[in-house]
Amino acid sequence: MSSLYDITCQRITGENEALIIYQHKVLLIVNTASQCGFTPQFQGLEALFQEYTTQGFAVLGFPCNQFGSQDPGSEEDIQQFCQTNYGVSFPMFAKIEVNGPHAHPLYQYLKNQAPGLMGSEAIKWNFTKFLVDQSGTVQDRFAPTTKPVDIGAHIQKLLNTSA
Repeated sequence: MSSLYDITCQRITGENEALIIYQHKVLLIVNTASQCGFTPQFQGLEALFQEYTTQGFAVLGFPCNQFGSQDPGSEEDIQQFCQTNYGVSFPMFAKIEVNGPHAHPLYQYLKNQAPGLMGSEAIKWNFTKFLVDQSGTVQDRFAPTTKPVDIGAHIQKLLNTSA
């Protein structure tokens, strides 16, 4: 795949969605989990989504059960948990793998574009975040420990560069 926009993902509700619909938007793409110590970050992710969505920003959440089996539920369970506990309204997608031979093409692309520490492409844990600009270029990779509120200035900078 030559572009982020060549990738299609399955929404948590089952429909396929081509990422081309997010072209010209700033994106924060996150691998999530419902039973993780970082799970409260859903609140901060939703706050970012609410603050910047009208300016051309979206959060895309991708549940993953590869780290400590911290998202074992069905897509329906995950969606209900996110909405009930954190009021998540940003797009959530079907559960995927982010590492290994069955890693989703989106995460193969993201990891290739923005390797982690010392060039490692592996996702280390839940809530690793990738910030993507309006042209589909990965601008930054944030560790699970990075709080969503600390990414706001990075988002604003990208939104301002397109104005």
